[in-house]
Amino acid sequence: MGTSQSREDYISDSDEYEEEEEEEEERYDDAEENLAPKSKSSSSIDDVDAKLKALKLKYDSPSPSPSPSSSKIPNSKNAVKLYLHIGGNTPNAKWIVSEKMTSYDFVQTSNVDGGDDDDDEKDEEDGREKSLWVLKVGSKVRSRVSTDMQLKMFGDQRRVDFVSKGVWAMKFYTDEQYRRFVTEFQECSFENVYGVKATEENKVKIYGKEFMGWVKPEVADDSMWEDTDDKLRRTPESAVPVRSNRQLMEEFEEAANGGVQSLTLGALDNSFLVNDSGVQVYRNFNHGIHGKGVSVKFDGGNSRSGSSLEQSTPKKALLMRAETNMMLMSPLKEGKPHSTGLQQLDIETGKIVTQWKFEKDGTDITMRDITNDTKGSQLDPSESTFLGLDDNRLCQWDMRDRRGIVQNIATSNSPVLHWSQGHQFSRGTNFQCFATTGDGSIVVGSIDGKIRLYSKTSMRQAKTAFPGLGSPITHVDVTYDGKWVLGTTDTYLVLICTLFTDKDGRTKTGFSGRMGNRIPAPRLLKLTPLDSHLAGTDNKFHGGHFSWVTENGKQERHLVATVGKFSVIWDFQQVKNSAHGCYRNQQGLKSCYCYKIVLKDESIVESRFMHDKFAVSDSPEAPLVVATPMKVSSFSLSGKK
Repeated sequence: MGTSQSREDYISDSDEYEEEEEEEEERYDDAEENLAPKSKSSSSIDDVDAKLKALKLKYDSPSPSPSPSSSKIPNSKNAVKLYLHIGGNTPNAKWIVSEKMTSYDFVQTSNVDGGDDDDDEKDEEDGREKSLWVLKVGSKVRSRVSTDMQLKMFGDQRRVDFVSKGVWAMKFYTDEQYRRFVTEFQECSFENVYGVKATEENKVKIYGKEFMGWVKPEVADDSMWEDTDDKLRRTPESAVPVRSNRQLMEEFEEAANGGVQSLTLGALDNSFLVNDSGVQVYRNFNHGIHGKGVSVKFDGGNSRSGSSLEQSTPKKALLMRAETNMMLMSPLKEGKPHSTGLQQLDIETGKIVTQWKFEKDGTDITMRDITNDTKGSQLDPSESTFLGLDDNRLCQWDMRDRRGIVQNIATSNSPVLHWSQGHQFSRGTNFQCFATTGDGSIVVGSIDGKIRLYSKTSMRQAKTAFPGLGSPITHVDVTYDGKWVLGTTDTYLVLICTLFTDKDGRTKTGFSGRMGNRIPAPRLLKLTPLDSHLAGTDNKFHGGHFSWVTENGKQERHLVATVGKFSVIWDFQQVKNSAHGCYRNQQGLKSCYCYKIVLKDESIVESRFMHDKFAVSDSPEAPLVVATPMKVSSFSLSGKK
């Protein structure tokens, strides 16, 4: 299937919402949908108008900007107009009025899913513990306050959109009502996550005084976002949303052998897909990857030691030694990433040469993830070490023995990896994922949302620990120069600037020293509520990556993540631009909704940009490779506007 851009590309804010004097149905033009031209019948609009007039549902002489003293504003301070989006991504998609006049309320209750309308009041009367805040809107909406709602703010329209078993919009009568709702929503969300009131004192306890800019972005020092060596271009258009006209063009699509589990891109000749039966080999080209018709089957006959792979299919593949070897890690239990060892595949012979064990002080241990020592070390033909991560462990493994020589695999039935350096934390770290910079510094994401930065010289103490925002970090990436970190959560990506100025006036990253109290606020990358809903049932973000460079002086240009059937691409420079139109009229952390979408017909396994060397002269980026369980596709980003 082809590509689409963010579904607000061709609609201005004034087009998104039509005021009452223009159309009594008071619907929004579909700001999220541009896959097909809009078709609206004037006669049908007239019919709706006539019916509304007959039912006396039309307000008398409404004003597009009502004031608090206006007689048409309901008395309730929580009065809103509620809309429902129907039609999905079809040509007939539109907003319809669900409740012409209703009200919202935030209720703290243990009865999150509803049922008995009186349960909320019973909670109050019986003194039962109130577990969560819930947003109720009229009789139609009841939803736990969380990032799962994908709330999007339109301050200039006094409107919020959100997801709750459908896509909804609320419009407020005054600016004060709108601002109060957003503030209440953010406070309820904070309390649902941390279990304490959203007071200044509690925020300091949870985030730390150095990170108050994360809670109050208006006081954060954002100068570092643009004081980098890749200065942003200042143009008159920077004050409005920037919509790149560059197009993603599908070069080709081929069938995989089925059951694709992971995509492993190489920077040299080949890339690889790991599926249920083996590893498929693909040839790298400037326009994408092509299958070579070569695969390595997972069976004991290909192993010199005569043993086969673990029963489950490998979920992690790591290229090493100038991409001539691949480390494959299989989980012990389905649904859990932990493994007691890994298998080494010799790509040139197509044979699994050994199975390595993870061991420390004579005791078998597990790892949940592995990665290369540096962002480009897979290109080193002599590479014999790599990094490992478990829930409370961060270490480096060495395939050589303690005397510094390569182990004799032929005479060792169970070769053991040597724990060369690292640290086993006593408790509480709950590591989930990690990545390395070009110089070997390490970034680690945790289940509590924290992101820790370790220097290349010590794995014992993090130089910087960014607080979580309430959602577990499921994947993390970092730029080659270590200046930017990208964390993935289920409902958003968080982009962090690691730069700071030390007491001597030198610019450093948080990998090399403590950042002090002038820490830039992060930025969030999100889907619009409609796109989140249309992404499919498995609509959780995963695998957020920067584009791929392995050379000093080169800057990553795009970010890509997968959610359901979508691959979502952001322009890195645009996200960093503080004057970008997405950031206007927002409360809280800046959130960017300008992206391109690659839409597939099944859930996507992984999306990655190829190495920068495969970018051609007329393209601003190397090809994007998208893998689904049954197919692999390559896309080029045209440089033409």
